[in-house]
Amino acid sequence: MFIENYQADSLASFRNYKKLAERAIEQVSDEEFFRSLDEEGNSIAVIVKHIAGNAWSRWRDFLTTDGEKDDRNRDFEFEIVTDDRNALMAAWEKGWQTLFDSIEPLTEDDFARTVPIRGEPHTVVEAINRQLTHYAYHVGQIVFLAKHFRSTEWNSLSVPRNRSSAFNQFIADKQARGEGKTDRFASAEEFSGNADSSKDRI
Repeated sequence: MFIENYQADSLASFRNYKKLAERAIEQVSDEEFFRSLDEEGNSIAVIVKHIAGNAWSRWRDFLTTDGEKDDRNRDFEFEIVTDDRNALMAAWEKGWQTLFDSIEPLTEDDFARTVPIRGEPHTVVEAINRQLTHYAYHVGQIVFLAKHFRSTEWNSLSVPRNRSSAFNQFIADKQARGEGKTDRFASAEEFSGNADSSKDRI
């Protein structure tokens, strides 16, 4: 039961972070997509390229090969040469789909196995948690950059400022209607869509 719950929750978390990033990316222009804040900062485009490359390496042949594939060029993930937005988002989608295709069919026996990353052994749970925290870190960067660029035109992806009590009531009402456990990000996004002023959103 624990393994089933963990597997379902980790998949839900990955999907939520993917959606959160995409909702932020949808709000930026092409110029903003490729813009960095300074010479040392990464643009949204670079972060998208890095996550795509990381996922394609880590999750391909997940149980049978090292997560750091010989054909991966990590340094190149932090360079934008001829990449365009559509190509980067296609690579992003490919990387995430590889992740889902690897985690969804895992059995209880698979969770007893060990997988290497750069030669270092990881339990399957450790390998999943490693990537879950890594992607959450970068998704946070994407959201920060998108919100910074959109400024007062930003559409909230979380609970609007000064609306926490109303949001708690919104969740309570959903539960009273028998809607069961709510999606962490979807509920905040649904509630934010009814917020009064975008300038008050976070």
